[in-house]
Amino acid sequence: MPKNRLEAFSDGVLAIIITIMVLELKAPHASSFTALSMLLPGIFSYLLSFVFVGIYWNNRHHMFQATEIVNGTILWANLNLLFWLSLPPIVTDWLSESHLAPLPTAAYGFVLLMAGLAYWLLQTLIVRSQGPDSLLAQAIGTDIKGRSSSFIYVVAIALASSQPRLAAALYVTVALIWLIPDRRIEKRITTKHPSQDKQEQANEP
Repeated sequence: MPKNRLEAFSDGVLAIIITIMVLELKAPHASSFTALSMLLPGIFSYLLSFVFVGIYWNNRHHMFQATEIVNGTILWANLNLLFWLSLPPIVTDWLSESHLAPLPTAAYGFVLLMAGLAYWLLQTLIVRSQGPDSLLAQAIGTDIKGRSSSFIYVVAIALASSQPRLAAALYVTVALIWLIPDRRIEKRITTKHPSQDKQEQANEP
């Protein structure tokens, strides 16, 4: 079946998730830097969660660029990913209210880990449906970034009980790793359809 409706639905869900997170931010009750500083944990957790949701949106977009059709299994895997991406507003608020307490910090990492595994599952099912020689399979390769991210999450969750700030720093590290543009799929698409890419560039204003 075509992928257009899946992409449109997923984009709408992610937009709602971001909206819910920003609504959790509250204005200071006083006009002072002290009052503003009290909001810093909330701003930090919101910014981190916003970046993570943005990273998933970006990478999903590129992944489905290299996906021609989807089936029922892929649809359910995509819903599984959206489920885990719908939880950051809850753990983000809990993390900011607790000021990086051990349990909320570990729960935040657990949600990130499960979202990463859900993305890996979706990616794996798409590759399986298209074959090992597909454009997406060639672009992913060994997926070093994905594997290392999961490992860092596991380490951070283990550290959260005794060193929650270090765990939070590891979450930031993963975000920074993925902030670096991953152009593997774009390069493969450009290599496969060079004439089409040039035509699109020529049509740009």
